[in-house]
Amino acid sequence: MSGSRAAIRYAKAILSFALDQQKEVEVNNDMLLIANTIKESKDLQLLLTSPVVKTELKKAALKEVFATKISSLSQGSVDLLIDNKRLSILEEVAKKYTVIFDSLKGIEIAKVTTAIPLTEDLNKQVLNKVKEITGKDATIENIVNPDIIGGFILRVGDVQYDASVANKLQVLKRQFADESYLASL
Repeated sequence: MSGSRAAIRYAKAILSFALDQQKEVEVNNDMLLIANTIKESKDLQLLLTSPVVKTELKKAALKEVFATKISSLSQGSVDLLIDNKRLSILEEVAKKYTVIFDSLKGIEIAKVTTAIPLTEDLNKQVLNKVKEITGKDATIENIVNPDIIGGFILRVGDVQYDASVANKLQVLKRQFADESYLASL
């Protein structure tokens, strides 16, 4: 929990500094890159969270991975985390930055749970539907959960729409249970 609060504090500080420099969009792109790179690399995750690996080695690895890919402002933010011995929360800071940035820009986050990953075409259709429903732009976060069997679950803010096969099966099961109960009376 304390890592999460710290990540939010760092993300807010980085956003504030980026806004002062008028580079918040550039830093947001960098944070998306950082979060996705760490998420996709198990080795990088282990390196960043390992208490055994020396800080200098972690710093060198990050410089190698992100050397020409992120701005100097974002690199400075990574250096700050290194100096404060908070490198283990880098991915979380990057994610929190994008959430706060999206909120600031009025962009909704639509969480779509599907049995298989969304295709690019389905992704666009969901974005269009969310914009139609909410009137706001959105970013899609696709969560893959084979337990829903098929269909999807869409959550935007506090609103959830469950069109999953698993949900429809549950509804049928309840209906059959109610009908059999009524028939026994």
